[in-house]
Amino acid sequence: MWEARSSSFWRAIFAEFFGTMFYVFFGLGASLRWVVGPVNVLQVALAFGLVAATMVQSLGHVSGAHINPAVTVAFLLGSQLSLFRAVFYMVAQVLGGVAGAAVLYGVTPAALRGNLALNTVTRFQATIVEIFLTLQFVLCIFATYDERRNGRMGSVSLAVGFSLTLGHLLGMYYTGAGMNPARSFAPAVITRNFTNHWVRRRLLGPEPSLVPMLAHILHKVYPNICPPI
Repeated sequence: MWEARSSSFWRAIFAEFFGTMFYVFFGLGASLRWVVGPVNVLQVALAFGLVAATMVQSLGHVSGAHINPAVTVAFLLGSQLSLFRAVFYMVAQVLGGVAGAAVLYGVTPAALRGNLALNTVTRFQATIVEIFLTLQFVLCIFATYDERRNGRMGSVSLAVGFSLTLGHLLGMYYTGAGMNPARSFAPAVITRNFTNHWVRRRLLGPEPSLVPMLAHILHKVYPNICPPI
């Protein structure tokens, strides 16, 4: 709890809040149907990927730019984050997501709001897909953020953005590609629609802890099994 005495701690908390707010605002905004016909999957994938890359580049030095409770849990399990900081991060992320969805809801014409790209798929197969989508993303976060990794090359923000884009290119067809509990929870709160919603599994169920745990294990075990040539 000594962290709360530091101004850098509160800057990090606010960075997570604003980062998640911008992420949800731009990502969900690009997912709305402004024209007749299906949503352009490439447009949505690029929007989420670009806003994630932008937030990592802009806020990474302040808080790490997790902007995702699943990522924060992964860092907690990897002993790279204290429990106290992780709790504050996740609260800030959820509130930031709700704030972003609220702003989007307020500025969007009523006829175009719909359900704010709310994910409502409940099938078991879709749950498995979402686990794989989030797993590859969190694993990418672990690998690119790890300063102890030998031969670390390239741009962290681009790697994160590409990973998120990849998940959306596939996941949009199955689940809408949540990959982020705060992103899924925010539109549900604003539209007051929790019917058959992911929130029952994503915030309270096994996935938020299972996926980061698997990513942590893979990140730690793989280099030992397949050392660099």
